[in-house]
Amino acid sequence: MTTEPLLVSEMLVFAKVVELRSFAAAARQLGLTTSAVSRSVGRLEAFWGVRLLNRTTRSLSLTELGAEVYAGCAQLTATARDVHATAGHYADTPRGTVRITAPVVFGDSWLAAQLPGFRQRWPDVQLSVSLSDHALDLTEQGLDLAIRITTAQQLPPAMVARALRPVRYIAVATPQYLHDLQMHLGAALEHPAQLQMLADSGRAQCIALGYGGFQNRMLWQQGAEQIELELPCPIHMASSTGILSLALQHQGVGLMADFAAAASLTSGALLQLLPGWALAGSYGPRMAYALYQPSRHVPLKVRALIDHLVEAGQASL
Repeated sequence: MTTEPLLVSEMLVFAKVVELRSFAAAARQLGLTTSAVSRSVGRLEAFWGVRLLNRTTRSLSLTELGAEVYAGCAQLTATARDVHATAGHYADTPRGTVRITAPVVFGDSWLAAQLPGFRQRWPDVQLSVSLSDHALDLTEQGLDLAIRITTAQQLPPAMVARALRPVRYIAVATPQYLHDLQMHLGAALEHPAQLQMLADSGRAQCIALGYGGFQNRMLWQQGAEQIELELPCPIHMASSTGILSLALQHQGVGLMADFAAAASLTSGALLQLLPGWALAGSYGPRMAYALYQPSRHVPLKVRALIDHLVEAGQASL
């Protein structure tokens, strides 16, 4: 009796091509050449004597039978992934490569500082870090983990989220800039209304985050008291790193994420303005979350990194 070949690897390749809608993209993720991927799909079609895909130079679509075959191949892929995750789940030591994405400034300012300690603890785990301010698709990009700064209400519903550390937005300035403001006031700067008065007289200006809902309008809160300010902002920067650089050059009051200002606050190069008040509204507090795809067995290497980052986040409070 002759046993027919199962062509399992070809089925997995076919599922990846359909998932990414591209031979080239599937080849990149699978570590193959585009021609090898094309030949793999061709072997399936030749073996069954059917056409699975309609191909043109610009588009790729499933035939009617191809759609049915893809459903089975996608299930095969999911099963293979679960088997792989199960094996990794029960391994004694985390090992392999974790592919992670994070916002640029957060990655440079906070995440990078946590990685040497993780590597020292788990030397068999390699890390591939992609920094981007765009919300990358984990499946499409072949990523294990994403760090995003957001609120609990805005978390993507299809992802599992672990809170790493809170993120606050603060107002900072150099000691010289703050000294000049207080000289004009003739008193210590202790209330947001004083900052508005300085701005109205042309003595104070801000450097604001120039994207989303940030800009130069800010709501300050202390207990039940709230006050909204609108300061002149001759410069808007879509990066806390750029705001940090300008603030250090005495260009105004910088509005930025606390993690971006942490080193300069520690060294005394910058001071936090109105520390007894909290920014709310569009500059209100957020949380840095580690996001990953739901699975019955999260790979040990991924769980180890998440746990390490959670510990680091708690220690930084």
